[in-house]
Amino acid sequence: MIQVSAFRSVLSIRKMSIQAAKGLPAILQKHPDDVVITFAKRTAMGKTKKGQFKDVPVDEMMQALLKATLAETGLDPRKIDDICVGTCHPPSPAYASRAAALAAGIPHDVPVVSLNRLCASGLMAIRYIAQAIQSREISLGIAIGVENMTLNPRPTPLISEEVGKNLQAHDCIQPMGWTAEMVAQTYRVSRQKQDEFALISHTRASQALARGIFAAEILPVEVRGAVISVDDTVRPGVTVESLAALKPVFPDWGPASTTAGNASGIGDGAALCILTTRERAQKEGMKIIGKWIGSTVVGVEPKYMGIGPIAAIPKVLEQFGLTKEEVDVYEINEAFASQFAYCVEQLSIPMDKINPNGGAIALTHPLGMTGVRQVVTGLAELRRRRGRVLCTSMCVGSGMGAAGIFVNEILPPHSSKL
Repeated sequence: MIQVSAFRSVLSIRKMSIQAAKGLPAILQKHPDDVVITFAKRTAMGKTKKGQFKDVPVDEMMQALLKATLAETGLDPRKIDDICVGTCHPPSPAYASRAAALAAGIPHDVPVVSLNRLCASGLMAIRYIAQAIQSREISLGIAIGVENMTLNPRPTPLISEEVGKNLQAHDCIQPMGWTAEMVAQTYRVSRQKQDEFALISHTRASQALARGIFAAEILPVEVRGAVISVDDTVRPGVTVESLAALKPVFPDWGPASTTAGNASGIGDGAALCILTTRERAQKEGMKIIGKWIGSTVVGVEPKYMGIGPIAAIPKVLEQFGLTKEEVDVYEINEAFASQFAYCVEQLSIPMDKINPNGGAIALTHPLGMTGVRQVVTGLAELRRRRGRVLCTSMCVGSGMGAAGIFVNEILPPHSSKL
């Protein structure tokens, strides 16, 4: 009876601490049972059909990333309690993920699971591992986001004729390009405005690539005898004139304002985070680089899929008692310039805080990878800025949005930041 009473007291204390952890001072506090990130890296990304991963299946990409991670961190793979892989389109992803882990040297008694929430799959993989740690089912896990869109392009979704009679059910399986044009049409996002936002992304990414900024977040991987370490997706020299000269890629839909220059690239890549408790990280000498705070997922009208961040970001900020001004960096996925421009304007967030080194329009958007890649990128940028709080968000196919909050834990001594 005493043991049961003590257990209930512990649960009560934990519940109270979780409920009370609202507001900036609260999320910056450090507790032994915090879920922390000890490693966050990505592969370089490859452009579709012609890029450096065009012939490399997702299992081989994961194998390379896991092997490089184990070599870089020195992590004993026997200490891994679970691996969650977010990915969307490869066939048999659960089998491929399990096989990749085994081939990378992960022991057979370490389980693997795959999940698919389309563009939020990577973020959901992080959430899966984080929540498993919070529930004390595990104490150390790896979240992976991976996609090879060259080898596994978006399949045509199929629903029954009966289900398709529902208008929203019909809308939720339409091509993402159609939803981009519906946003542009309904919310009057002009082609000129889309190109202006696209130019910001291209310019920032080109400058970051030239300065070697991405080297801090990329883990070189060896694939088939070649070392891959630099994105081949960025297109230097993009101008207002070159964007304006591009023809629409969806001429039969809406205002036909989406082009290859103002939409996210289709590409290939993988990213990874190692998560554990603060107590374990400190005990085992792991470097803590970030802290998981939490996430949210929302639904929006499928026809306007791209507006998901407009609903998700305020919800996650309210959930943790934060103002938008208290976030130092936002990584908001640029699925299409139409939805991205509209989201930025509706959220009223300064552009200098959003995608400081460019986003998916310039870098590319491997669906399953993006949710992890944005966390890797955002934490790296916070370290450069000496900032604390990252908010990451994306629209999600079929009409959803997701967002997450993370804290940077690498600050220089005597920093004036909270």
